[in-house]
Amino acid sequence: MATRIKERYLAEAVPALTQKFGYTNPMQVPRLVKIVINMGLGDCKDNAKALELALSELAAIAGQKPMVTKAKKSIANFKVREGQNVGAKVTLRGARMEEFMDKLVSVALPRVRDFHGVSPNAFDGRGNYALGIQEQLLFPEIDYDKVEKIRGMEMIFVTTAQTDEECRELLAALGMPFAKAQE
Repeated sequence: MATRIKERYLAEAVPALTQKFGYTNPMQVPRLVKIVINMGLGDCKDNAKALELALSELAAIAGQKPMVTKAKKSIANFKVREGQNVGAKVTLRGARMEEFMDKLVSVALPRVRDFHGVSPNAFDGRGNYALGIQEQLLFPEIDYDKVEKIRGMEMIFVTTAQTDEECRELLAALGMPFAKAQE
């Protein structure tokens, strides 16, 4: 079964990008490869229960078990030792990635207060896009009453696009609501 994002990609994005950038081969058209969701959990380094709760929230949002990331180096100013749990991440590909993208653009982002679109400047120069949100409550899977602490998360959209402009056009065609540039 094809997801709405896949159908939108095939029906709208491929023809639009082919016409705009003049691709001669359908395999040249950029596509979304993966979405990496990262949640910093620095405050959970001493509290195992808070870590488990944060991991379960991330698993509910992503639909996949998150991986705990550990500190690579000890940093005294942050009271972090090498090997301590400092975050969690999930890499989504295929159908799960498409379902998450659909949920993000159609349900979660419209729930942001005073939302004028996502930043059009968060591209890395190699055709990838980074998006940060400040609270996990935007997603419908999170029960407001069971949340102990509001946590933000970063999402990296990795594409096969060669330039930022190609990536921007691809994500816009898939429904990402970019903010209008300030005149």
